Amino acid sequence: MTRTDGPILCFGELLLRLSPPGHGPLFREARLDANFGGAEANVAVALARLGIGSGVISAVPDDVVGDAAIDALRRTGVDVSRILRGDGRLGLYYLAPGAGLRASAIVYDRQQSLFATTSATAYDWHALLGGAARLHLSGINPAIGPAMADVCLAAMTAARAVGVPVSFDGNYRASMWAKWCDDPAAILLPLVDRADLLFGNHRDIALLLRRPMDGTTPQGRRDAALAAFDRFPNLRHIASMSREVRDAGCNILRARIDTPTDVIETDAVEVSGIVDRIGTGDAFAAGVLADLAEGAERAAQTGLALAVLKHATPGDQSETTPRDLATFREGGFDVRR
Repeated sequence: MTRTDGPILCFGELLLRLSPPGHGPLFREARLDANFGGAEANVAVALARLGIGSGVISAVPDDVVGDAAIDALRRTGVDVSRILRGDGRLGLYYLAPGAGLRASAIVYDRQQSLFATTSATAYDWHALLGGAARLHLSGINPAIGPAMADVCLAAMTAARAVGVPVSFDGNYRASMWAKWCDDPAAILLPLVDRADLLFGNHRDIALLLRRPMDGTTPQGRRDAALAAFDRFPNLRHIASMSREVRDAGCNILRARIDTPTDVIETDAVEVSGIVDRIGTGDAFAAGVLADLAEGAERAAQTGLALAVLKHATPGDQSETTPRDLATFREGGFDVRR
């Protein structure tokens, strides 16, 4: 799976993830496992592992922690040449993984990170976007604060001005928005206006349009998508993944891609024995981005496959290769010898 055009550039914050070994609560043991992640970086890594050119635009501290974060991306093949360096701290989050009927929980510690405090003027978007096939970012960035919302708007405006398509993942984080904004739709509307691909479901659309949307029926989900296409005329695709949670170790997933004239929905896949579900939405986004040029049906299937396989991988990031993807599509679940 390769591309001959430019890289897909992902703009977002690199984070240090701290989580207990196994599935115990935080701080029961005198040890936390450390991994690097962040929604947009996770997408870039998943693309790179598929052999698709990707890069990250971000701001990372010029210290040993920043070096390690960048090196973690570089080892996967992600282009890190567009990452700014400076004085400050790397954002982090704590994950208490779920087990059985106990849900996972995340605590963010990312206020006043270098990324959060880097101004819009620090990014030369004309230079950064040179040769890009696409710009991808998510709603986590503007949720950081009003200054970062301005940076996102500048990035997306610059991309459209030079003909680079933009994808936007809703990635709604209620705890982050609640710290500074009681009307996220006011911030998100001009951003989604500039996207041609939206990752989001009926709940994201309800938030944007400030009215209830029925996601319990196929027609309700279609009506929500059509309402979004009507409000955002630049949109060409809306991709979403639904999840039925039976318990922390067993989920049922489906993928869906809407266009203004059609809808593609995959069969359901039961995912049991879940190792780590963090980053599965990012893996889905990468799969859709990887194969959207091959059509909505192919993109939905690839997105679902990457999401399913990510559940078996610890850490934030997908490790699925083209060979893994081919084996999954063939139904090869037995030991490979």
